Amino acid sequence: MIASYRIAMVVLITMAGSLPLRAQFGSTPPEDSTREKNSDHRPGTGFLLVSKKGGTLIFSPFATIRYLNSKGIKDSYTDVGGQTHDVAQRDDIQFQKVTLYFKGWLFTPKFRYFTYVWTSNANQGQGAQVVVAGNLQYEINKHFDVGAGIGALPTSRSLYGQWPLWLRQDARPMAEEYFRGSFTTGVWLQGEIVNGLYYKTMLGNNLSQLGVDAGQLDDGFNTWSTALWHTTGDFGRLGPFGDFEKHASLATIVGGSFTRSNETRQSQPGTDAPENSQIRLSDGTGIFGLNALAPNSQVQEAKYEMASFNGGIKYKGFSFDAEYFIRWVSKFTTTGVIPVSRLKDNGFSMQASAIVVNKLLQVYAVGSYINGQYGYPSELNFGLNFHPFKNRVFRINPEVIFSNHSPVGYYSYPTVVGAKGTIYMINLELFY
Repeated sequence: MIASYRIAMVVLITMAGSLPLRAQFGSTPPEDSTREKNSDHRPGTGFLLVSKKGGTLIFSPFATIRYLNSKGIKDSYTDVGGQTHDVAQRDDIQFQKVTLYFKGWLFTPKFRYFTYVWTSNANQGQGAQVVVAGNLQYEINKHFDVGAGIGALPTSRSLYGQWPLWLRQDARPMAEEYFRGSFTTGVWLQGEIVNGLYYKTMLGNNLSQLGVDAGQLDDGFNTWSTALWHTTGDFGRLGPFGDFEKHASLATIVGGSFTRSNETRQSQPGTDAPENSQIRLSDGTGIFGLNALAPNSQVQEAKYEMASFNGGIKYKGFSFDAEYFIRWVSKFTTTGVIPVSRLKDNGFSMQASAIVVNKLLQVYAVGSYINGQYGYPSELNFGLNFHPFKNRVFRINPEVIFSNHSPVGYYSYPTVVGAKGTIYMINLELFY
Protein backbone atom coordinates (compact mmCIF):
# COMPACT_ATOMS: atom_id res chain seq x y z
CA MET A 1 0.00 0.00 0.00
CA ILE A 2 2.88 2.38 0.66
CA ALA A 3 3.96 2.00 -2.94
CA SER A 4 0.47 2.78 -4.14
CA TYR A 5 0.18 5.94 -2.14
CA ARG A 6 3.64 7.08 -3.12
CA ILE A 7 1.76 8.89 -5.77
CA ALA A 8 0.17 11.79 -4.48
CA MET A 9 2.09 12.74 -7.56
CA VAL A 10 1.39 9.72 -9.51
CA VAL A 11 -1.91 10.41 -8.50
CA LEU A 12 -3.10 11.40 -11.28
CA ILE A 13 -4.08 10.70 -13.87
CA THR A 14 -5.11 7.67 -14.77
CA MET A 15 -8.44 8.28 -15.32
CA ALA A 16 -8.11 7.35 -18.80
CA GLY A 17 -10.61 9.84 -19.20
CA SER A 18 -10.51 13.18 -17.85
CA LEU A 19 -12.82 14.31 -15.08
CA PRO A 20 -15.70 16.63 -15.91
CA LEU A 21 -14.14 20.09 -15.90
CA ARG A 22 -16.56 21.67 -13.47
CA ALA A 23 -16.80 18.49 -11.43
CA GLN A 24 -13.03 18.56 -11.07
CA PHE A 25 -13.43 21.53 -8.81
CA GLY A 26 -16.32 20.44 -6.71
CA SER A 27 -19.36 21.88 -8.44
CA THR A 28 -22.13 19.99 -10.15
CA PRO A 29 -22.04 19.45 -13.91
CA PRO A 30 -22.69 22.66 -15.84
CA GLU A 31 -26.13 23.52 -17.11
CA ASP A 32 -25.46 22.66 -20.72
CA SER A 33 -26.21 19.78 -23.04
CA THR A 34 -24.98 17.28 -20.44
CA ARG A 35 -28.25 17.72 -18.54
CA GLU A 36 -30.79 14.94 -18.47
CA LYS A 37 -34.00 16.78 -19.32
CA ASN A 38 -36.32 13.81 -18.80
CA SER A 39 -34.79 12.17 -15.73
CA ASP A 40 -34.67 12.75 -12.01
CA HIS A 41 -30.90 12.70 -11.71
CA ARG A 42 -27.94 14.06 -13.66
CA PRO A 43 -24.77 11.91 -13.63
CA GLY A 44 -22.05 13.32 -11.41
CA THR A 45 -24.32 15.31 -9.08
CA GLY A 46 -24.08 12.52 -6.52
CA PHE A 47 -25.38 12.64 -2.95
CA LEU A 48 -25.41 15.87 -0.95
CA LEU A 49 -23.96 14.81 2.43
CA VAL A 50 -23.40 18.21 4.05
CA SER A 51 -24.84 21.63 3.27
CA LYS A 52 -24.39 24.54 5.64
CA LYS A 53 -23.39 28.17 5.70
CA GLY A 54 -19.65 27.42 5.58
CA GLY A 55 -19.66 24.91 2.74
CA THR A 56 -20.91 21.70 1.14
CA LEU A 57 -19.80 18.09 0.70
CA ILE A 58 -21.03 15.95 -2.19
CA PHE A 59 -20.22 12.27 -2.70
CA SER A 60 -20.40 10.78 -6.21
CA PRO A 61 -19.45 7.19 -7.15
CA PHE A 62 -18.25 5.99 -10.55
CA ALA A 63 -17.77 2.29 -11.38
CA THR A 64 -17.27 0.17 -14.47
CA ILE A 65 -17.17 -3.54 -15.26
CA ARG A 66 -15.50 -4.73 -18.46
CA TYR A 67 -15.39 -8.07 -20.26
CA LEU A 68 -12.54 -8.08 -22.78
CA ASN A 69 -11.73 -10.72 -25.39
CA SER A 70 -8.62 -10.06 -27.50
CA LYS A 71 -7.94 -13.64 -28.58
CA GLY A 72 -8.63 -12.53 -32.14
CA ILE A 73 -5.36 -10.57 -32.41
CA LYS A 74 -2.01 -11.95 -33.54
CA ASP A 75 0.28 -13.13 -30.73
CA SER A 76 3.32 -11.15 -31.91
CA TYR A 77 4.42 -8.20 -34.02
CA THR A 78 7.66 -7.01 -35.59
CA ASP A 79 8.79 -3.40 -35.18
CA VAL A 80 10.59 -1.37 -37.84
CA GLY A 81 13.93 -2.39 -36.40
CA GLY A 82 13.15 -6.04 -37.16
CA GLN A 83 12.65 -7.10 -33.53
CA THR A 84 9.74 -9.41 -32.74
CA HIS A 85 7.63 -8.75 -29.64
CA ASP A 86 5.06 -10.97 -27.96
CA VAL A 87 1.51 -9.61 -27.75
CA ALA A 88 -0.61 -10.61 -24.77
CA GLN A 89 -4.06 -11.98 -25.63
CA ARG A 90 -6.78 -11.61 -23.01
CA ASP A 91 -10.10 -13.22 -22.19
CA ASP A 92 -11.21 -11.91 -18.79
CA ILE A 93 -13.69 -9.83 -16.86
CA GLN A 94 -12.61 -7.01 -14.54
CA PHE A 95 -14.33 -4.77 -12.04
CA GLN A 96 -12.47 -2.30 -14.18
CA LYS A 97 -12.51 0.98 -12.32
CA VAL A 98 -13.91 2.52 -9.15
CA THR A 99 -13.70 6.23 -8.40
CA LEU A 100 -15.06 7.87 -5.26
CA TYR A 101 -15.47 11.64 -5.63
CA PHE A 102 -15.71 14.05 -2.70
CA LYS A 103 -16.34 17.62 -3.75
CA GLY A 104 -17.99 20.89 -2.80
CA TRP A 105 -17.19 24.46 -1.78
CA LEU A 106 -15.79 26.13 1.33
CA PHE A 107 -16.34 29.66 2.71
CA THR A 108 -17.80 30.86 -0.62
CA PRO A 109 -19.23 29.01 -3.65
CA LYS A 110 -16.42 30.59 -5.67
CA PHE A 111 -13.82 28.48 -3.80
CA ARG A 112 -14.25 24.83 -4.79
CA TYR A 113 -12.42 21.67 -3.86
CA PHE A 114 -12.35 18.30 -5.55
CA THR A 115 -10.73 15.12 -4.18
CA TYR A 116 -11.01 11.51 -5.24
CA VAL A 117 -9.90 7.96 -4.53
CA TRP A 118 -9.36 5.99 -7.72
CA THR A 119 -8.52 2.36 -8.38
CA SER A 120 -7.89 0.50 -11.64
CA ASN A 121 -8.39 -3.18 -10.95
CA ALA A 122 -6.95 -4.22 -14.31
CA ASN A 123 -3.63 -3.09 -12.76
CA GLN A 124 -3.83 -5.24 -9.62
CA GLY A 125 -0.44 -5.47 -7.94
CA GLN A 126 1.09 -2.40 -9.60
CA GLY A 127 2.26 0.60 -7.63
CA ALA A 128 -0.30 2.98 -9.13
CA GLN A 129 -3.35 0.75 -8.81
CA VAL A 130 -4.74 3.02 -6.07
CA VAL A 131 -4.59 6.79 -6.42
CA VAL A 132 -5.57 9.61 -4.07
CA ALA A 133 -5.65 13.08 -5.62
CA GLY A 134 -7.50 16.33 -6.21
CA ASN A 135 -7.31 20.05 -6.89
CA LEU A 136 -8.62 23.46 -5.85
CA GLN A 137 -10.18 26.27 -7.88
CA TYR A 138 -11.34 29.83 -7.35
CA GLU A 139 -13.71 31.53 -9.80
CA ILE A 140 -12.95 35.25 -10.03
CA ASN A 141 -15.68 35.68 -12.63
CA LYS A 142 -16.89 33.79 -15.68
CA HIS A 143 -13.83 34.97 -17.63
CA PHE A 144 -11.18 33.93 -15.09
CA ASP A 145 -11.26 30.67 -13.16
CA VAL A 146 -7.95 29.76 -11.47
CA GLY A 147 -7.03 26.19 -10.51
CA ALA A 148 -4.09 24.30 -9.00
CA GLY A 149 -3.41 20.63 -8.36
CA ILE A 150 -3.88 17.57 -10.55
CA GLY A 151 -5.37 18.52 -13.90
CA ALA A 152 -5.71 17.49 -17.52
CA LEU A 153 -3.49 19.17 -20.09
CA PRO A 154 -6.04 20.37 -22.72
CA THR A 155 -4.11 18.79 -25.59
CA SER A 156 -7.17 17.35 -27.34
CA ARG A 157 -10.94 17.55 -27.15
CA SER A 158 -11.48 14.60 -24.79
CA LEU A 159 -9.35 16.48 -22.25
CA TYR A 160 -11.64 19.54 -22.21
CA GLY A 161 -13.46 17.84 -19.33
CA GLN A 162 -16.54 16.05 -20.68
CA TRP A 163 -15.55 12.54 -19.53
CA PRO A 164 -17.33 10.14 -19.21
CA LEU A 165 -19.75 11.56 -21.79
CA TRP A 166 -17.95 9.80 -24.64
CA LEU A 167 -19.32 7.40 -27.25
CA ARG A 168 -16.88 4.67 -26.17
CA GLN A 169 -16.82 3.70 -22.53
CA ASP A 170 -13.57 5.00 -21.01
CA ALA A 171 -11.49 4.66 -24.18
CA ARG A 172 -10.34 7.36 -26.58
CA PRO A 173 -9.88 6.81 -30.33
CA MET A 174 -6.50 5.23 -31.08
CA ALA A 175 -5.10 8.30 -32.87
CA GLU A 176 -5.95 10.63 -30.00
CA GLU A 177 -4.44 8.20 -27.49
CA TYR A 178 -1.22 8.22 -29.52
CA PHE A 179 -0.81 11.98 -29.90
CA ARG A 180 -2.29 13.48 -26.72
CA GLY A 181 -0.76 14.64 -23.48
CA SER A 182 -2.17 13.49 -20.17
CA PHE A 183 -2.55 14.59 -16.53
CA THR A 184 0.00 16.33 -14.38
CA THR A 185 0.35 18.63 -11.40
CA GLY A 186 0.16 22.30 -12.35
CA VAL A 187 -1.74 25.57 -12.40
CA TRP A 188 -4.32 26.71 -14.93
CA LEU A 189 -6.63 29.50 -16.00
CA GLN A 190 -9.90 28.96 -17.83
CA GLY A 191 -13.14 30.71 -18.60
CA GLU A 192 -15.48 32.16 -21.22
CA ILE A 193 -13.99 34.96 -23.33
CA VAL A 194 -17.24 36.00 -25.00
CA ASN A 195 -20.53 34.18 -25.42
CA GLY A 196 -19.76 30.62 -26.58
CA LEU A 197 -15.96 31.07 -26.80
CA TYR A 198 -14.00 29.20 -24.11
CA TYR A 199 -10.35 28.68 -23.22
CA LYS A 200 -8.08 26.77 -20.88
CA THR A 201 -4.34 27.29 -20.49
CA MET A 202 -2.19 25.21 -18.16
CA LEU A 203 1.42 25.13 -16.95
CA GLY A 204 2.49 21.76 -15.53
CA ASN A 205 5.36 19.50 -14.51
CA ASN A 206 5.42 17.22 -17.56
CA LEU A 207 3.17 15.49 -20.10
CA SER A 208 2.20 12.68 -17.73
CA GLN A 209 3.14 12.44 -14.09
CA LEU A 210 1.81 8.91 -13.66
CA GLY A 211 4.43 6.60 -12.16
CA VAL A 212 6.94 9.45 -11.79
CA ASP A 213 8.16 10.64 -8.40
CA ALA A 214 9.35 14.19 -7.71
CA GLY A 215 13.02 13.17 -7.97
CA GLN A 216 12.53 11.89 -11.50
CA LEU A 217 11.10 15.15 -12.84
CA ASP A 218 13.45 17.41 -14.75
CA ASP A 219 14.33 20.80 -13.28
CA GLY A 220 12.33 22.81 -15.84
CA PHE A 221 8.72 23.85 -15.24
CA ASN A 222 8.14 24.03 -18.99
CA THR A 223 5.09 21.96 -19.97
CA TRP A 224 2.44 24.28 -21.39
CA SER A 225 -0.87 23.54 -23.08
CA THR A 226 -3.64 25.86 -24.29
CA ALA A 227 -7.02 25.14 -25.86
CA LEU A 228 -9.57 27.47 -27.45
CA TRP A 229 -13.02 26.33 -28.61
CA HIS A 230 -16.36 27.78 -29.66
CA THR A 231 -19.80 26.20 -29.38
CA THR A 232 -23.21 27.12 -30.76
CA GLY A 233 -26.77 25.85 -30.45
CA ASP A 234 -26.59 24.52 -26.87
CA PHE A 235 -23.76 22.15 -27.78
CA GLY A 236 -22.48 22.33 -24.22
CA ARG A 237 -19.44 24.13 -22.87
CA LEU A 238 -17.43 20.94 -22.42
CA GLY A 239 -18.31 19.47 -25.80
CA PRO A 240 -19.77 16.06 -24.86
CA PHE A 241 -19.87 13.48 -27.66
CA GLY A 242 -23.08 12.17 -29.20
CA ASP A 243 -26.51 13.79 -29.41
CA PHE A 244 -28.24 12.04 -26.51
CA GLU A 245 -30.44 15.15 -26.12
CA LYS A 246 -31.64 15.12 -29.78
CA HIS A 247 -31.07 18.80 -30.58
CA ALA A 248 -33.97 20.29 -32.54
CA SER A 249 -31.61 22.78 -34.21
CA LEU A 250 -28.03 22.40 -35.37
CA ALA A 251 -25.38 22.59 -32.62
CA THR A 252 -21.67 22.90 -33.41
CA ILE A 253 -18.21 22.96 -31.86
CA VAL A 254 -14.89 23.99 -33.37
CA GLY A 255 -11.61 24.26 -31.49
CA GLY A 256 -7.89 23.72 -31.34
CA SER A 257 -5.01 23.14 -28.94
CA PHE A 258 -1.24 23.55 -28.81
CA THR A 259 1.09 21.84 -26.35
CA ARG A 260 4.85 21.86 -25.80
CA SER A 261 7.03 20.10 -23.25
CA ASN A 262 10.66 19.20 -22.66
CA GLU A 263 10.64 15.52 -21.69
CA THR A 264 13.36 13.30 -20.25
CA ARG A 265 13.79 9.56 -20.10
CA GLN A 266 13.21 9.53 -16.34
CA SER A 267 10.00 11.55 -16.61
CA GLN A 268 8.21 8.98 -18.78
CA PRO A 269 5.79 6.45 -17.26
CA GLY A 270 6.64 2.76 -17.55
CA THR A 271 5.18 0.59 -20.27
CA ASP A 272 2.81 -1.12 -17.84
CA ALA A 273 1.53 2.10 -16.25
CA PRO A 274 -2.29 2.33 -16.07
CA GLU A 275 -2.28 5.26 -18.47
CA ASN A 276 0.77 4.84 -20.66
CA SER A 277 1.19 8.22 -22.33
CA GLN A 278 4.77 7.78 -23.43
CA ILE A 279 6.01 9.50 -26.55
CA ARG A 280 6.08 6.71 -29.10
CA LEU A 281 7.06 6.00 -32.66
CA SER A 282 4.17 5.01 -34.89
CA ASP A 283 5.17 1.32 -34.62
CA GLY A 284 4.59 1.53 -30.87
CA THR A 285 8.22 1.82 -29.76
CA GLY A 286 8.81 4.27 -26.91
CA ILE A 287 11.39 6.80 -28.02
CA PHE A 288 13.23 6.69 -24.69
CA GLY A 289 13.77 2.93 -24.89
CA LEU A 290 17.23 1.49 -25.38
CA ASN A 291 18.05 1.16 -29.12
CA ALA A 292 14.66 2.64 -30.04
CA LEU A 293 15.98 4.67 -32.99
CA ALA A 294 19.32 2.98 -33.68
CA PRO A 295 21.58 0.26 -32.27
CA ASN A 296 23.74 1.25 -29.28
CA SER A 297 21.81 4.46 -28.67
CA GLN A 298 19.21 5.91 -26.32
CA VAL A 299 17.30 9.19 -26.27
CA GLN A 300 17.76 10.99 -22.95
CA GLU A 301 15.87 14.23 -23.64
CA ALA A 302 13.48 15.49 -26.33
CA LYS A 303 11.13 18.38 -27.06
CA TYR A 304 7.47 17.49 -27.70
CA GLU A 305 5.14 19.81 -29.63
CA MET A 306 1.60 18.92 -30.71
CA ALA A 307 -1.28 20.79 -32.33
CA SER A 308 -4.81 19.48 -32.67
CA PHE A 309 -7.90 20.82 -34.44
CA ASN A 310 -11.41 19.55 -33.84
CA GLY A 311 -14.97 20.11 -35.00
CA GLY A 312 -18.35 18.54 -34.42
CA ILE A 313 -22.07 18.80 -35.09
CA LYS A 314 -25.26 17.54 -33.41
CA TYR A 315 -28.72 17.45 -34.92
CA LYS A 316 -31.85 15.44 -34.14
CA GLY A 317 -29.98 12.54 -32.53
CA PHE A 318 -27.14 12.41 -35.05
CA SER A 319 -23.58 13.52 -34.32
CA PHE A 320 -20.33 13.70 -36.23
CA ASP A 321 -16.95 14.68 -34.77
CA ALA A 322 -13.46 14.82 -36.25
CA GLU A 323 -10.04 15.74 -34.91
CA TYR A 324 -6.71 16.21 -36.69
CA PHE A 325 -3.34 15.94 -34.95
CA ILE A 326 0.19 16.91 -35.87
CA ARG A 327 3.17 16.22 -33.61
CA TRP A 328 6.84 17.18 -33.71
CA VAL A 329 9.56 15.63 -31.53
CA SER A 330 12.95 17.33 -31.76
CA LYS A 331 16.03 18.63 -29.92
CA PHE A 332 17.22 15.14 -28.98
CA THR A 333 19.93 14.59 -26.41
CA THR A 334 21.22 11.04 -26.86
CA THR A 335 23.85 8.51 -26.00
CA GLY A 336 25.14 7.14 -29.30
CA VAL A 337 24.08 8.33 -32.74
CA ILE A 338 20.51 8.32 -34.07
CA PRO A 339 19.55 8.78 -37.75
CA VAL A 340 16.95 11.54 -37.25
CA SER A 341 17.00 15.09 -35.92
CA ARG A 342 13.21 15.48 -35.83
CA LEU A 343 10.13 13.27 -35.91
CA LYS A 344 6.92 14.49 -37.53
CA ASP A 345 3.70 12.47 -37.41
CA ASN A 346 0.10 13.38 -38.17
CA GLY A 347 -3.23 11.63 -38.04
CA PHE A 348 -6.94 11.94 -37.42
CA SER A 349 -9.96 10.40 -35.75
CA MET A 350 -13.63 10.51 -36.75
CA GLN A 351 -16.69 9.59 -34.68
CA ALA A 352 -20.31 9.29 -35.78
CA SER A 353 -23.41 8.30 -33.81
CA ALA A 354 -27.18 8.10 -34.06
CA ILE A 355 -29.98 7.72 -31.54
CA VAL A 356 -32.05 4.73 -32.69
CA VAL A 357 -34.53 4.74 -29.80
CA ASN A 358 -34.95 8.03 -27.95
CA LYS A 359 -33.08 8.07 -24.58
CA LEU A 360 -32.59 4.32 -24.85
CA LEU A 361 -30.35 3.11 -27.69
CA GLN A 362 -27.47 4.77 -29.53
CA VAL A 363 -25.20 3.28 -32.21
CA TYR A 364 -21.76 4.64 -33.14
CA ALA A 365 -18.67 4.15 -35.28
CA VAL A 366 -15.14 5.45 -34.66
CA GLY A 367 -12.18 5.50 -37.05
CA SER A 368 -8.51 6.40 -36.55
CA TYR A 369 -5.46 6.67 -38.78
CA ILE A 370 -1.84 7.70 -38.12
CA ASN A 371 0.54 8.80 -40.86
CA GLY A 372 3.83 8.14 -39.08
CA GLN A 373 7.49 7.91 -39.99
CA TYR A 374 7.59 4.34 -38.65
CA GLY A 375 4.27 2.91 -39.78
CA TYR A 376 0.66 3.65 -40.65
CA PRO A 377 -1.58 2.15 -37.94
CA SER A 378 -5.35 2.36 -38.15
CA GLU A 379 -8.41 1.24 -36.21
CA LEU A 380 -12.18 0.90 -36.63
CA ASN A 381 -14.67 0.60 -33.76
CA PHE A 382 -18.38 -0.20 -33.88
CA GLY A 383 -20.58 -0.21 -30.81
CA LEU A 384 -23.81 0.74 -29.16
CA ASN A 385 -24.90 2.34 -25.89
CA PHE A 386 -28.00 0.98 -24.16
CA HIS A 387 -29.44 3.20 -21.40
CA PRO A 388 -32.03 1.03 -19.60
CA PHE A 389 -33.09 3.87 -17.27
CA LYS A 390 -33.27 6.39 -20.12
CA ASN A 391 -30.53 8.62 -18.72
CA ARG A 392 -26.74 8.67 -18.66
CA VAL A 393 -26.38 7.44 -15.09
CA PHE A 394 -26.07 3.80 -16.25
CA ARG A 395 -25.25 2.27 -19.63
CA ILE A 396 -24.36 -1.03 -21.26
CA ASN A 397 -21.75 -0.68 -23.99
CA PRO A 398 -20.74 -3.59 -26.29
CA GLU A 399 -18.08 -2.83 -28.92
CA VAL A 400 -16.04 -4.60 -31.58
CA ILE A 401 -12.58 -3.26 -32.47
CA PHE A 402 -10.67 -3.91 -35.70
CA SER A 403 -7.09 -2.96 -34.90
CA ASN A 404 -4.27 -2.68 -37.41
CA HIS A 405 -0.87 -2.45 -35.66
CA SER A 406 -1.96 -0.38 -32.67
CA PRO A 407 0.90 1.85 -31.43
CA VAL A 408 -0.75 2.33 -28.01
CA GLY A 409 -2.06 0.13 -25.24
CA TYR A 410 -2.00 -0.68 -21.53
CA TYR A 411 -3.97 -2.89 -19.14
CA SER A 412 -6.91 -0.55 -18.60
CA TYR A 413 -7.15 0.25 -22.34
CA PRO A 414 -8.86 -2.31 -24.62
CA THR A 415 -5.89 -2.75 -26.99
CA VAL A 416 -2.19 -3.42 -26.50
CA VAL A 417 0.84 -2.18 -28.41
CA GLY A 418 1.19 -4.11 -31.67
CA ALA A 419 -2.39 -5.41 -31.70
CA LYS A 420 -3.55 -6.60 -35.14
CA GLY A 421 -6.91 -8.30 -35.39
CA THR A 422 -10.33 -8.26 -33.75
CA ILE A 423 -11.15 -7.40 -30.13
CA TYR A 424 -14.52 -7.61 -28.39
CA MET A 425 -15.60 -5.94 -25.18
CA ILE A 426 -18.74 -5.32 -23.15
CA ASN A 427 -18.82 -2.52 -20.57
CA LEU A 428 -21.20 -1.65 -17.75
CA GLU A 429 -20.87 1.91 -16.46
CA LEU A 430 -22.43 3.63 -13.42
CA PHE A 431 -21.89 7.35 -12.76
CA TYR A 432 -24.20 8.73 -10.10
